[in-house]
Amino acid sequence: MTEASLRALDHLRDFSTLKWYAIPLLAVVLYIYAIELRKARQSRNWNPVIAGVTLFGMDFFNETWNGWALNISGRSAFWTTPGDTALRTMVGWNIEIMFMFAIAGIVFYYMCAEDRTERILGLPSRWFWAIAFSAFCVLVECVLNIGGHLVWEYSFWKRSFAGIWLIFLFGYFEFFAAINFVLRLSTLRKKLSAMGIIYAAPIVMNIVGMGLLGWRY
Repeated sequence: MTEASLRALDHLRDFSTLKWYAIPLLAVVLYIYAIELRKARQSRNWNPVIAGVTLFGMDFFNETWNGWALNISGRSAFWTTPGDTALRTMVGWNIEIMFMFAIAGIVFYYMCAEDRTERILGLPSRWFWAIAFSAFCVLVECVLNIGGHLVWEYSFWKRSFAGIWLIFLFGYFEFFAAINFVLRLSTLRKKLSAMGIIYAAPIVMNIVGMGLLGWRY
């Protein structure tokens, strides 16, 4: 395995590394969801919460297949986060990233117009912001990669023209596209069913990978 992969596996899910700043970050995330849940109970509009949970589920899926890539290749995941963290939850995931993605979907929801007919630069508002948010996330990833906090091993997943497009499409755009798809479903039951499928895939993969095959990622 690469040096970055070995460092990412070191202290994996080791609670002795936990730092106190994670506690107020958790409180902030819980506060945001508490406010959104209260508003949803009053208005019956559950879409902000659904957007937040959907995006987190998509990230959970991405981090799971990334861990599978590490074990199948025997060399490296597509991305690893071997640097300092309050808690490394997977080789490419840490608690700081998890907190950020837990609320990113809610931020996306409120950036989009309530009026589905509104257009920005000729695009429907929700798809304009899906592209804009994805591009911004890729920019942040590039900065983290330059700083050595996020390591890319494979030539097709790097700061190149083709690599940036792959990261854009499969690293982020799919997150916001999933939100747009789920929110367009006609009933709350259908939305919850779609979210259930999003979470079922990584849960089953982790049961197989970590539980049955004994993989570490």
